[in-house]
Amino acid sequence: MSLIEWICRAYLAAITILGVLWVFDVPFRLGLSGIVQEQFYLVITGLVTGVGFILAPFRRTAGRLDAFLAVVALLVWAWAAYNFSDWVVQSTNRSLERWVPGAIGILMLLYTLYRNVGAAIAIIMSLIGLYGFVGHWLPGAFEAQYVEPRRMVMYLYADANGVPGLVIGVASTLVLSFIVFSKSLEAAGAGRFFDRIAMALLGNYRGGPAKVAVVSSGLFGMISGSAVANIASSGIITIPLMIRAGFKRSMAAGIEANASHAGQITPPVMGATAFLIAEFLQIPYRDVVIAAAIPAAIFYVVLFLQIDSYAARNGLAGLPRSELPRVGQVLAEGWVFIIPVVVLLYFMFWEGTRVEKTAIYAAALMVALGVLRRRDLDWSNLLQAMTVGVGREMVPILLVSAAAGVVIGVLNLSGLAFTITLLLAHIGENAGVFAMLMITAVIALMLGMGLPTSAVYVLLSVVLAPALVKMGLNPLGAHMFIFYIGMMSFLTPPVAMSSYTAAAIAGADLWTTSVDAIRTGASGYLLPFIFALNPALILYGSPTEIFYAITTVLLSGAFLSWAAESSMGAVPLTGLERLLALALALVIGTSTFSLGTASHANLGVLAGGIGLILLFRRYSAARVIVPARP
Repeated sequence: MSLIEWICRAYLAAITILGVLWVFDVPFRLGLSGIVQEQFYLVITGLVTGVGFILAPFRRTAGRLDAFLAVVALLVWAWAAYNFSDWVVQSTNRSLERWVPGAIGILMLLYTLYRNVGAAIAIIMSLIGLYGFVGHWLPGAFEAQYVEPRRMVMYLYADANGVPGLVIGVASTLVLSFIVFSKSLEAAGAGRFFDRIAMALLGNYRGGPAKVAVVSSGLFGMISGSAVANIASSGIITIPLMIRAGFKRSMAAGIEANASHAGQITPPVMGATAFLIAEFLQIPYRDVVIAAAIPAAIFYVVLFLQIDSYAARNGLAGLPRSELPRVGQVLAEGWVFIIPVVVLLYFMFWEGTRVEKTAIYAAALMVALGVLRRRDLDWSNLLQAMTVGVGREMVPILLVSAAAGVVIGVLNLSGLAFTITLLLAHIGENAGVFAMLMITAVIALMLGMGLPTSAVYVLLSVVLAPALVKMGLNPLGAHMFIFYIGMMSFLTPPVAMSSYTAAAIAGADLWTTSVDAIRTGASGYLLPFIFALNPALILYGSPTEIFYAITTVLLSGAFLSWAAESSMGAVPLTGLERLLALALALVIGTSTFSLGTASHANLGVLAGGIGLILLFRRYSAARVIVPARP
């Protein structure tokens, strides 16, 4: 192993090990009570900035210059950690040995963000950072409050409202803990168990392989928190199965892309993003889980309806029972994978244990059970996956989280936060709240492209959520809105990471797959607007309001699935009927905030929609076409 490779692995392992030690308060147990959390965050920032130079080197392979910069990055951020307590007391002292390392550290952070995460997000964050220094020269509403440059650097570098703040704190403890848990499941082979249990339950139904993909990828994606990684692991099994069953290659890839990222909107774990939302809003975690349950259930119902219509229209039967595993056999072989999940939920919901600790406990239990189950387990590979592997997955999340501290600092000092809020409020007052949400959605889709889900939420919650809340939207609804829309960037061209990963496995055209993925997951684009405008869908309202919200959106989702698939089950739709179904989906889905959330006129809308379905089925029975299975 070369020195550069050793440095890389040491940095990545240190990110994981220090994070776990901090979760369990080890420094305080060792009597190091003088260490404050910002010092830990600064060291983590130094490690992730440093390793970023090696993972994305200047040349094809990392060389001495990259290793040198990795050491320098760690030193400049560790310098702030070492002096943090003194600098807090002497905050007005901005001498050369303080702000110069700060400027170097911030520039290095933004550069590694560019190299490891992408130019778009690095340019946006760099421009916001630059605004803090030159914004006072801009005219009109965008004129910033003047801040002395050295003060700005020190604020971003070594203040709890800058880089070593809440965002990287949540990422380096809470998100890291769940990635450790995810890696423990992956190393023990839980992905295969989820695939097999879904296959045993749903494989022989119409369109069974696609329904299996939705359930298995949803289950694993809920814990893993990475749509792309989930597709790479589950998709290699589910996508070939769908293609063999007669699904078009692009359709199989689109379904898998939706299934893998849908796990992250599915309670109770939601790929750790639920905990981020709870942390930012300072509300109990269970409130987020309860609110997220109904939209997630509706998304799955609509997705299943669409898959069923596609399978019925194309005559795609399920797999023969002889080719499927039996439920009892699968459970007998993989029951150990259920225990850590149950333990995780028990300690989170009933014991009230800190979420970070619970995830680590569950991971340790999963490793122990995996060792008992597979005595031939390769310990060196397991150790590397649980340390270096976790650190590697944390790099983009931590880089975005650290850079988000730059954004927060500039927003706070320059008044840009007030400007953004004022601008969106002006749009809302003049063009309506819906127009404001549309603009927010476009910004969220653009900023979210190519980022990990947790990083998408972290960035958008800092920049956009406060403006939505200021406009009077329910705070949880506003945060869930940006989370949903940001997550849909995984399906949206030109980046569309989930769609492209699935397309590569399926051997399908990238753009065709993106179109099929968007069409299959269309409800994911519409649901956020509905629960943002009518929070009864996330269970904020009276029983009557909640009933109308759920039933109208479910019926709307059914019409949307039929319009998207051009068939109602096995009954094909004409072009006019498809447009009518789409129009009905929009009218019924928005009825609660056009007629009133508690208005009994919604009963008429429900009755009319159901009546149209029954009438259509009665007079279209002769049009049912079931082609031979390919």
